[in-house]
Amino acid sequence: MITMKDIVREGHPSLKKVAEEVSLPISDEEKQLLKKMLTFLKNSQDEKMAKKYGLRAGVGLAAPQLGIEKRLIAIHFEDVDGKLYSYGLVNPKIISHSIEGAYLAGGEGCLSVDRTVEGYVPRHRRITVKATDIEGNSVKLRLKGYPSIVFQHEIDHLNGVMFYDRINKEFPFKVPEDSVSIE
Repeated sequence: MITMKDIVREGHPSLKKVAEEVSLPISDEEKQLLKKMLTFLKNSQDEKMAKKYGLRAGVGLAAPQLGIEKRLIAIHFEDVDGKLYSYGLVNPKIISHSIEGAYLAGGEGCLSVDRTVEGYVPRHRRITVKATDIEGNSVKLRLKGYPSIVFQHEIDHLNGVMFYDRINKEFPFKVPEDSVSIE
C-alpha cells in the first residue's frame, strides 16, 4: 500500500525530469503500480483510512511522485455534478486545448509539496487527452474546468513541471489573460 512516506517531495530529481514513455502492452508490474496509485487516492479521500494511515487527500498522482520516471498517472475524484473521474492512464498526452484559460481560485496544491504556494496557476480551460488505460484500451477524454486542471497538473509531473513553475513570479495573483476562475 502506498502511503505518504512513498511520495517524494520537492527537490527530488524525478520531479524535474521528463518521464519515459511506457511500452505497450504494459507489464503486470506497471498495472499493479497504477492500481496501487488509484487505491492511494481512494484511501486518501476516505476519512477513516486517511486518518489511520496519515494520508493527505489527493485527486491525482503521477509515477514521478513515487520516484518512478514513467509516464503513468492515476486520477480519482467526483466533480461538482457527482461525475466520477477514476483512471489509471499510460502515456497520457494533451492532443488539443482551448485558447481560453482557467485557474483555480484557491490555487493548486500537490502531494509532493508540503508548503502552501500562493498564486494562480494558468491552465487551459478545455483539453483533449489521449492515453491507454490499465486494460490496454485507447481512451480519448474531453475535459473542461476542474477535471481539465487536474489532468494538466498530473501530466505536468510527467514533463518535470511543478505547478508553482507556472505561477507568475512577480505578480502571483495576476489573473491570467482570457481566463476564467474555477471555484
